[in-house]
Amino acid sequence: MTRSEHRYAGNCDAAALAHHQFARAFGLGFAIALTATALLLNLRPIAYGATTAGDPAAIVKRTVGQVIEILQDKRMSQDSRQHKVIEIVAGRFDFADMARSSLGYNWKKLSPAQRQQFVPLFTAFMEDAYLNKIDSYSGQQVQFVGQTPIADNASEVKTVVQPAESSDPPIHINYLLKRNGSDWKVYDVAVDDISITANYRNQFNRMIEQQGFDGLMSAMREKQQELRQSIGA
Repeated sequence: MTRSEHRYAGNCDAAALAHHQFARAFGLGFAIALTATALLLNLRPIAYGATTAGDPAAIVKRTVGQVIEILQDKRMSQDSRQHKVIEIVAGRFDFADMARSSLGYNWKKLSPAQRQQFVPLFTAFMEDAYLNKIDSYSGQQVQFVGQTPIADNASEVKTVVQPAESSDPPIHINYLLKRNGSDWKVYDVAVDDISITANYRNQFNRMIEQQGFDGLMSAMREKQQELRQSIGA
């Protein structure tokens, strides 16, 4: 082989290794994200003192109640259930903000066309991940432990999830919401102090550095296809 051929082969091997390493890391972050979004479904409505329609904790609980009601309706087809659940989730999560945050400093480097590609793919990915876990409930009990203002227009709703198996440690799930007019939307979820968007940001930025934006998009499309097949879409 010539020097150029050796160099090309080395670059290909490095690219393949980088993609493999990203896939493994992506899986870890993906599992964390699925845990958080799945647990949001599993919150059983419980007393939380006096709450109002504009209260972040009340909004989280009301959203959960709506989703659980849909999941418990056995007369509804799977397609109808998925459609209605996504309608609720899409109205409560600010996926566009989460998409921007997940890219960090790389967001500013994207062209308008690249941004228009990424946000819908990230949104579809998160929605499919949500649907992939909606039947995973196994008796977890959730306690709302409070909410804390973190800015004039942002609040954190804190919960503790008690696993179905008593031997497993409790999981702390915190929902970060921001005010959008008179409404509140979730812009991040922290699982035992690990932020979904920060976790993805580390992986996405590493992938962009190693494979470029196109490499990231390719990896996300591949993972989303797996999700689509899993949910029968």
